[in-house]
Amino acid sequence: MLFLLISCFSFSFILLSNKSSLSPMKSSEWRLLLSSCFWKDLSSWLQKGISFYQVPMIIKKKMMMMSLGSSKKPENNVRVEEEDEKKKICLLDLPELTLECILEKLSPDGLCNMSAVCSSLRNMCTSDHLWKKHMKHKWGRLIGDAAYREWQWHIASKKRETLINQTKHNGFFRSLYGLIGPKLDQKTTTATCLPDDSIMACYVSLESGKFWFPAQVYNRENGNIGFMLSCYDAQLSYDSRTDTFLARYSPHGRRTIEENIAWDRLRAPPIDTPAHVLHISDSLNDLKPSDHIEIQWRRNKEFPYGWWYGVVGHLDSCDRNENHCRCHYSDLVVLEFNQYPPGSRWRQTMINRKDHREVGNEADGFYGGIRKLYKVKEISMWKSLRPSQVHE
Repeated sequence: MLFLLISCFSFSFILLSNKSSLSPMKSSEWRLLLSSCFWKDLSSWLQKGISFYQVPMIIKKKMMMMSLGSSKKPENNVRVEEEDEKKKICLLDLPELTLECILEKLSPDGLCNMSAVCSSLRNMCTSDHLWKKHMKHKWGRLIGDAAYREWQWHIASKKRETLINQTKHNGFFRSLYGLIGPKLDQKTTTATCLPDDSIMACYVSLESGKFWFPAQVYNRENGNIGFMLSCYDAQLSYDSRTDTFLARYSPHGRRTIEENIAWDRLRAPPIDTPAHVLHISDSLNDLKPSDHIEIQWRRNKEFPYGWWYGVVGHLDSCDRNENHCRCHYSDLVVLEFNQYPPGSRWRQTMINRKDHREVGNEADGFYGGIRKLYKVKEISMWKSLRPSQVHE
């Protein structure tokens, strides 16, 4: 069959190249020989034979191109395809400033997906300046200085764990790992991991709930009456499925876990004072009746402090007339907790502004440091949590 193909092609080319020396043929015969239909039928017949005898694929392709009978040449098609390819614009061909403007419009999910496309986009999509606004928008109200310190400790513990795992290699394998291990780790980190100290890594850890961060919870234990108008330190983990938080309260005293905590019951610690440390008050001399305050209180000395909302009241000797009130000149300051009814032992307490320290007893608990509230937002938050009726 191959011989027939070669013979037929040779005959055709010789015939065409030497047609002037051949005997005259009728015009209709020439037309038939040179017509596209003739070549189409011939190539179709040859293609069937070639397929039967398993002639190499390149010859089949040539026959199929001949059978098309198109006036356009294959070279033209290739040229058009090349021109189309040149007209296509790659995202990375855009100016850097334009590309950054596009990336700034992406959501956190969009940036994560885009970072998986290639190494160039990964370097751009994981940069801190893109993630800073996302962190501030969603987590800025909760992530304070204490949470950032916790994140640094979290990073350090991960690095320490990696170092411990590396020291487990010994002998020849330890030496071998010392030579090639860092390079392998570097490649793996570049390909699949985020820099531990990046803002994106912190954001992803918060969203996944893997990072437990310190914050404070208003009215802990689902608004238990015993914690009404209080705010306690806790370790929090985010649940993206329910858009709520899981809280673990201090292990000292009664250990409690609370679920399904909404965003509006949380805040970042307003001051950098641990839960078991007495806050040194700096606003005692400014306190006067009707001021809003938070005061530390704990049930006994083994328990952590919680912050409790109250207001500054008048002394018994005062007639409560603003024009004659002299309470702010007295060393004694009256604190009122109006969520409790008059006559309750929790309704009122007194402190000495000149010599303030932790005061109290095992029956009534212990009062610690005081914060005067200046911001309207803080005061409004406490007022929104105030119960509709006083509790016994």
